[in-house]
Amino acid sequence: MAASGENRRTVTWAYWAGRTDRARRGGQVTVPDFVAYPAVRRGVRGLLGARPDAWSRRVPACPEWTVTDLLGHLTAIAGRVLARHGGSRVAPAGAAEVPELLDHWDDVGEELDRRLEDAGGRSGAVMVMDAYTHELDLCAALGVAPPEEHVARAPSFEVLVRGLSGSIAERGLPSLRLRTTAGEGWTAGDGRPAATVTAPAYDLFRSLAGRRSLAQLAALTWSAAPEPWLPAFGWGPFAPPARPGV
Repeated sequence: MAASGENRRTVTWAYWAGRTDRARRGGQVTVPDFVAYPAVRRGVRGLLGARPDAWSRRVPACPEWTVTDLLGHLTAIAGRVLARHGGSRVAPAGAAEVPELLDHWDDVGEELDRRLEDAGGRSGAVMVMDAYTHELDLCAALGVAPPEEHVARAPSFEVLVRGLSGSIAERGLPSLRLRTTAGEGWTAGDGRPAATVTAPAYDLFRSLAGRRSLAQLAALTWSAAPEPWLPAFGWGPFAPPARPGV
């Protein structure tokens, strides 16, 4: 049966973000999912474990969620991916608090790490990207500087660049070169890039993950007029917010 509407968009996102190699890598060392995912869990636990006063705080990047809601999302995603890999864990009953959610996430995650390793270490790439993106969301919500180094960053960038590549291809746009101010680079799309956009790694990542408004995207350093490519930054689950993002 042919996909339509939202289903087509979801299928397209999964195809480009997880199953193609249209985006050329940026020269980063990419660790397997079973290494990157526990690093995100440790990072989130470090952010939340000692800040009970922040658990009910709203997350600006996900304004419908509190910090606790976001953590519940992360545990739910882990449970779904574990089920797809043949495992299961019983979720906490009722409205769980942050400590219980963190423990449940680790419980699910430890089994999931093993199953991801058995599967070759690359089948959880979209989940890792989602978790790392939300770790950065939590940093922004709590006013904490994002980690300068993180093993989940490289594989998460690859997923996002592949997603942008699919969006560029669907719109018939020429390819776009993405560069960080530190010199890392990727090509999104096919053929010779017609333009380059440059930004600090954090801002470039947030731009690819739907955390930057169209005005913020246009304000990055472009080698050509950015307008043709701006619509391509809305793809899959991501869309530039109406207000400036963090």
